[in-house]
Amino acid sequence: MEAARNVVDKVNDRMSGSVVGRIFRLEGSGHDKEIANTKFTTELRAGLTTFFTMAYIIAVNATILSDTGGNCVCDSVSKARCELTADYAICKQDLKRSFITATAAVAGFSSFLFGLLTNMPVCLAPGMGLNAYFAYQIVGSNGTGSITYNLALTAVFIEGFVFIALSLIGMRQWLVKVIPVSLKLASACGIGLFLAENGLSYSAGIGAITGSKDTPLQIAGCPVQYQDENGVCTSHKMTSPTMWIGIMCGGIFTAYLMAYKVKSAMIVGIALVSILSWPRSTSFTYFPNTSEGNDRFDYFRKVVTFHPINHTLNTLDWNVSRAPSQFVLALFTFLYVDIIDCTATLYSMARFSGVVDPDTGDFPRSTLAYCTDALCISIGALLGCSPVTAFIESGAGIAEGGKTGLTAMTAGTCFLISMFFAPIFASIPPWATGCTLILVGCLMMRQVFAINWKYIGDAVPAFVTIMFIPFGYSAAYGLIAGLMTYTALNGSIWVTKIVTRGYLVPDDEDNREYWSIKPHAKLPWFITASHALAARLGHGAGNKEGEDEKSIRSDGDSRFGRVRSPESRSQVSDHELSEVVVHSHKFPRADPEILA
Repeated sequence: MEAARNVVDKVNDRMSGSVVGRIFRLEGSGHDKEIANTKFTTELRAGLTTFFTMAYIIAVNATILSDTGGNCVCDSVSKARCELTADYAICKQDLKRSFITATAAVAGFSSFLFGLLTNMPVCLAPGMGLNAYFAYQIVGSNGTGSITYNLALTAVFIEGFVFIALSLIGMRQWLVKVIPVSLKLASACGIGLFLAENGLSYSAGIGAITGSKDTPLQIAGCPVQYQDENGVCTSHKMTSPTMWIGIMCGGIFTAYLMAYKVKSAMIVGIALVSILSWPRSTSFTYFPNTSEGNDRFDYFRKVVTFHPINHTLNTLDWNVSRAPSQFVLALFTFLYVDIIDCTATLYSMARFSGVVDPDTGDFPRSTLAYCTDALCISIGALLGCSPVTAFIESGAGIAEGGKTGLTAMTAGTCFLISMFFAPIFASIPPWATGCTLILVGCLMMRQVFAINWKYIGDAVPAFVTIMFIPFGYSAAYGLIAGLMTYTALNGSIWVTKIVTRGYLVPDDEDNREYWSIKPHAKLPWFITASHALAARLGHGAGNKEGEDEKSIRSDGDSRFGRVRSPESRSQVSDHELSEVVVHSHKFPRADPEILA
């Protein structure tokens, strides 16, 4: 054991002193901005953890997208009856194999490129939720939606280049900076609950909860034979062997290992449950003696195989005139959902990994990160996939110690390798990764104490954000709900101050969180350019620096009926800076005096 530890230490020392160590700023590399507590082997282990946590996307994304029918031709009058056509069923089965390869290729290339260019431990892949929206609301099951599969891919392809433009002009970065700190903290906590909800579901977890006709959610955990056509348990709740093997071996055992700081605890839990679920003679096997189980097992037995992307590669349809209004609607829907979803996820992962700048509220290479994400969206469309986005499962690798792009590159390499070992990785059951998602959600929820709960104008919007992300099954809609609540509530308070000339002021207003329309960084160039143009035309004489600080939350605005001293403003600003810093077990609370 000691010999193995010595070998690992030698590898870490050698890699830290190499070109790789300087590029990724490993500890001991001698780089001016080297990242503390980063080791080469730790990054590799974190990348493997992220991969195993995300590996379910290979099979799940392929299943969801194949429901569209892709390019398969249905001769039936009713598309709902296409499945009864033998040729269509065979085509759809082959389509699913193409999607497995395409998903692995997109996730591998995107994650590797993102890690290389941004040095962040964040992986990209076709997004859950976005793929369901693409498949069931845009294209429709067997092509029953408003536009065809090929036309929808064209919308996704264009979306990527629109995102690049928005990133280059600074719009996406500015959006992150202008969001109130409590809402950004709340979005990270909400994503943690979202992860836990996924971990409890049937599709990506242990199956402990499901939907219901009478209530939004209900307890599940019953064997398949006791579920109705909607997946609701009719009896035998909480008796599913797969659920309990996932809880005990993937949850309790993994948490036990984490309590003793055992490295690779999450990988061990996922691998243990997967291996236990592969034999066909058990009650919790992933290959039951059914047609679906037989199909999974036949594919699993191939072990090493490569299925070409022969159904989805470069199948974009540029004839937008077929359904122009539906195409534009799909494009703009993808735009606003994806920009909020990816932006919130990227910022949350950056906070979780501890790279957010306390002065600017931004993370390093943010423009390059957003541009890379946007480029991968368009590349994914060429391979036939729904929009690519930052994956919240990256938190599993970050929790395992990943802090650099080597983590994402390791996971990306695993995805690329999985194209040839797709039968193995597509056979990791959802209950093997479900409790891992729950544990990561627990780690992300620890940031909730940093939210400003003392002032109702900050607390309510933050709570709405936390609540809506898991219940709305979307990080984007959760953040939108929080922003709307924040604007309505604090806008009403501001109007009341104006009308009453500062007479009606909340008693706990001193506890409110500082916010300004101008963050502690440069504004996007399209705003600064407009200011410069106005000044040149002679209309900017009165546009002083101080006026940029005006907002509904500004402490120095005399319209509030309360003018504070510069010292008071400084204290509020220091409070904001201390709130931006990541509060985790590896990052102590920042000292406002030091930050000042």
